[in-house]
Amino acid sequence: MIKGLKICGISDLETLNYILNHQYPPKFIGFICNYKKSKRFVEYKKLKILTNVEKKNTNFVCVLVNPDDESLEKIKKLNFDYYQLYDVDPERTKMIKDKYRVNIISALTIKCQGDVDKYRKYLGIADIILFDGKGYEKSLGFDHKLLNTVPNSINKMIAGNIKIEDISSFKNTNTFIDLSGALENREGKKDITKINKLLNLAI
Repeated sequence: MIKGLKICGISDLETLNYILNHQYPPKFIGFICNYKKSKRFVEYKKLKILTNVEKKNTNFVCVLVNPDDESLEKIKKLNFDYYQLYDVDPERTKMIKDKYRVNIISALTIKCQGDVDKYRKYLGIADIILFDGKGYEKSLGFDHKLLNTVPNSINKMIAGNIKIEDISSFKNTNTFIDLSGALENREGKKDITKINKLLNLAI
C-alpha cells in the first residue's frame, strides 16, 4: 500500500467538502497560495473561507513558491498543517519551520539524478521530501527510476503528471502520491467523478 494521497490544487468549497466527506478521504489537500501563474491559485480571502472548515483527519497544505516574508506573515494564522515549499534553500526552510512552527514538505523539481540528490540537504529539516517534475503549474513528469537511490526510510512524496491509473504501480512503495491535473476536466476544474475513482482505488 502507498502511505496515502494528496489532492492538490483545490480552489472551491463544493469540491473541498466532497473530498473531506468521502468514505476514503486523502491524507493531504493542497492549496496554491502564492503562485499566481497557476490556474489553481487561490486568493487570500477565499483561502480563509476554504481553510475554515472541519477538516477531520485530513492535513491542509499551503503550497508556496519561494515565499517572501510578507506572504508568510499573511498566511500564518490560516488553518494549515504543512507548508509545501518550492525554491527554498535548506537554511531558509529551517527558519520558516522554526518561526512558524509548521510541518514542512520540501519540494524538489526533478529532471536528472543531481536534482534527486538534493534531498540530502533537507534531511532533519523537512518532514516530507516531495519529488516533483519540472514545470510547476504545467505538471510535467519525470523518470521515477531516479528515485531508486532514495532510501525507503526517507518520508517521501511523488508528484508530476501522475495519472489515476498509475496508482496501482505505486502500491508496493512506501510513498505518498500527489495528484492534481489528472483529476481535472477539459476546462481545468476538479472533476468529482475522477476524484471519487482515485480515492476508491487507493484504499
